[in-house]
Amino acid sequence: MIVYAEVEFMIQTAHSLKEKRAVLQRMITRTKQKFNVSIAEIDHQNVWQRTRIALVAVSSSKDSAEREINHALNFLQSYPAWEQLDVWREYL
Repeated sequence: MIVYAEVEFMIQTAHSLKEKRAVLQRMITRTKQKFNVSIAEIDHQNVWQRTRIALVAVSSSKDSAEREINHALNFLQSYPAWEQLDVWREYL
């Protein structure tokens, strides 16, 4: 089972692309280290207060893949430097 999720965040504290990328890279690296997911920025690369991140988890069962995505999403949402705007999921 493959679970795919896209999450859009607003980074209120970022006042440049450099500040945005610092926040983004910190969270992408931490998420990769803590959870068994693939993660990357997929949209708004040149916008300094907004980002769209894609996460993918692959597992033999839907429940375990969904659980891993949920843990990663909860971790990302808990970061105070940004605010979640939208979440979209797909099951393959």
